[in-house]
Amino acid sequence: MSVAGRMCPTRYRHGATAIANAPERPAQTLYVIGGLYGNLPALDAIEAMAAAEPGPVELCFNGDFNWFNVDDAGFRAINERVLRHTAILGNVEAELGADSDEAGCGCAYPESVDDGTVERSNRIHATLKRTAARHPDLLAGLQESALVARWRVGELGIGVVHGDADSLAGWRFDAARLDDPAEHEWQAAAFAGARVDVFASTHTCLPAMRRFDHHGEKLIANNGAAGMPNFAGTRFGILTRIGLQASPQRALFGHTLRDVHIDALPIHYDPAAWQESFLRNWPAGSPAWLSYFERIAHGPDYTPQQAFAAPARLDAPLR
Repeated sequence: MSVAGRMCPTRYRHGATAIANAPERPAQTLYVIGGLYGNLPALDAIEAMAAAEPGPVELCFNGDFNWFNVDDAGFRAINERVLRHTAILGNVEAELGADSDEAGCGCAYPESVDDGTVERSNRIHATLKRTAARHPDLLAGLQESALVARWRVGELGIGVVHGDADSLAGWRFDAARLDDPAEHEWQAAAFAGARVDVFASTHTCLPAMRRFDHHGEKLIANNGAAGMPNFAGTRFGILTRIGLQASPQRALFGHTLRDVHIDALPIHYDPAAWQESFLRNWPAGSPAWLSYFERIAHGPDYTPQQAFAAPARLDAPLR
């Protein structure tokens, strides 16, 4: 599909072999943080969570850490702090430096997403792109970022992507696709091609975690959004924590795979401060307000049971 916001540029298509060939970084504890969306209070909370861990923590931002931060101060603050850590491109960052607007926001939205949402996303991104152009030093740093990252935690090889194993804007790590038996052959080939035990992703904006038997136990963890609520009636983000030791913070849900803990951790940012910041940039009636404010205030129409299918360890009460 060639419509802006729905198309997937060929430069997004990295394939599983890019993950297999990426340099591998070791970690005792890894936070994979996707979909921060310019939420500075969430970034504050994430850094506080990392500081409370008993050992060293590596932070890996797997794209779309920008979105609502169209003010110059917010754009600079998010990118200066994120780029101190490992960061790979999301479609938002990939399109900030693009010469044309052919791909729009670069989300490659499926047909299930309505045209109004796609059009508003393109307008949000166009505003953010104008902000980015005023910060060429940060834009240069973003464009040096890779499309994928590879980590090792204990015995597990971890492939960190934005979308899925094939594409930066792929949707095959969406909960519905993960549960589709027709996808299992592709999943097995993706694990084999990437030579990993775990994929950590984001992009679809809603979390999902699934364990599979693909020539041994494998797992896909999609954190959904670090900077927005992920479940109805909640106001916290989520990150994926992968660690040799159990988390000092109670997880929402998770699995243990070969003695490595893989958990979805809630990010309890200050929701009032975040709403105030959001509304300064995106007042009532603006494209982002129309698409996102209801979710920011009340959460999406999505449940933990959809995110984490049985057999499950559903730990923390939602709040």
